[in-house]
Amino acid sequence: MTIVLPDLCDEFPDLVKVLEPQFGNYGGRDTFGGEIVTIKCHEDNSLVAQQVTESGKGKVLVVDGGGSLRCALLGDNLALKAQDNGWEGIVIYGCIRDVDIIRELDIGIQALTSHPMKSIKRNVGLLNVPIDISGVNIMPGYFLYADNNGVLISAEALIAN
Repeated sequence: MTIVLPDLCDEFPDLVKVLEPQFGNYGGRDTFGGEIVTIKCHEDNSLVAQQVTESGKGKVLVVDGGGSLRCALLGDNLALKAQDNGWEGIVIYGCIRDVDIIRELDIGIQALTSHPMKSIKRNVGLLNVPIDISGVNIMPGYFLYADNNGVLISAEALIAN
């Protein structure tokens, strides 16, 4: 799948919402996209760990970690599980860790930054609920596209798989 965000913005200006340019590209895939699965959690990656064991073909996991910079919500072990289960990508509104290993994986991963501390595990969080990141409403079943230019959200698929 070829994804060029400036082209999508030019072609579908009324269908796209662009997230603020605060995410860095950490995965081995610089471009990715798919149907959104959401998680809302705060400094607890229990749901992330559960979700990456599910089939993710054609899907992108969007994790609203509240923008916390105090711990990582994704590391190399979970990223590897996501890759092995076919996830197109993961966007973390928060931190990840093990960035050198994650860079070698065949999965798209964007996050705010890295942090070496792992999250706690209390099994607290919500799966497939509406989330808001930087004023952009993100619903489960919407579509996300990402490349080195940024991240955009659309209620409709913009690229055929």
